[in-house]
Amino acid sequence: MNKTVPELVELFLGGDDIAFAELVGRFQKKIYTLAYQVLGNHLDADEVVQETFVRVYRKREELKDVKYFTSFIIRIATNYAIDLVRKRKGHSDIGDDATGLTGSVQVDLAKRVSTPSEDLDNKRIMEEILRALDELPPRQRMTAILHDIEGYTKAEIAEAFNCPEATVRSNLHIARTKLKKILKQRLKKRD
Repeated sequence: MNKTVPELVELFLGGDDIAFAELVGRFQKKIYTLAYQVLGNHLDADEVVQETFVRVYRKREELKDVKYFTSFIIRIATNYAIDLVRKRKGHSDIGDDATGLTGSVQVDLAKRVSTPSEDLDNKRIMEEILRALDELPPRQRMTAILHDIEGYTKAEIAEAFNCPEATVRSNLHIARTKLKKILKQRLKKRD
């Protein structure tokens, strides 16, 4: 029988390592996808996943006071990813498979069957969006990715960042405005 996340957390708090392994299995791909979108490479994304679960294991006593495990784990992963971004001082490489994103952006791009030429155009557009995202400050980048690509609600992001929902709305608005400006400038340079 499949247990719910709160049931697994409760078992984990009681010392059940099998419950922890199941939590890892349920959240590993989500954390990896998020980290890859932020950092742009597999090695760093793997590091975020590993470090996130190490930190969850070490901080398991804090889980007694956690209302939503998903927000707790996303907060740990985003904070570590932001730390890596800061260490790299904003330099990242866009991987060859940058269009392999999940979430609303990719769904919008794939609403119809496309020709190879359209596929190439879509890949170029996604690469431009990812490069533009990379120019944003870490919190704005994470907010835009979590909301616009991963599909989290503003309330869920606020819980993950431990901040008011108004702060999330503000960061999202600023991020979108900056992205629009960056992308317009790049289009002008091409013309």
